[in-house]
Amino acid sequence: MRFDVLTLFPEIFDGPMNSSMMWKAKDRGLLDLHTHDIRDWALDAHRKVDDTPYGGGGGMVMRVDVLHAAASAVQAMDTPAPVIYMSPTGRVLSHKIAAELAQHPRLILLCGHYD
Repeated sequence: MRFDVLTLFPEIFDGPMNSSMMWKAKDRGLLDLHTHDIRDWALDAHRKVDDTPYGGGGGMVMRVDVLHAAASAVQAMDTPAPVIYMSPTGRVLSHKIAAELAQHPRLILLCGHYD
């Protein structure tokens, strides 16, 4: 199964993907992981990907234009795939959901939240 992960921190996957079960799955051709740095689709020289939220409040939000450009470009790299937005307030991954997602040959995981 191919996973395309859009993230601000692609290097964070190096350690886990080269050890234990993940390494074995990759070595056996069961897992094909591609990480993509969202900043590669930023429009300015500083590769800015966040903006102040409308309406005030603390923290920052990801720029939708950058996320859209990144997701569209990665979607076009291979066969069409569902885009899963990873969120701490989203649905909890269950066995049932994992089984449904496993039916797809490819998934795009968008990791847009960070602190």
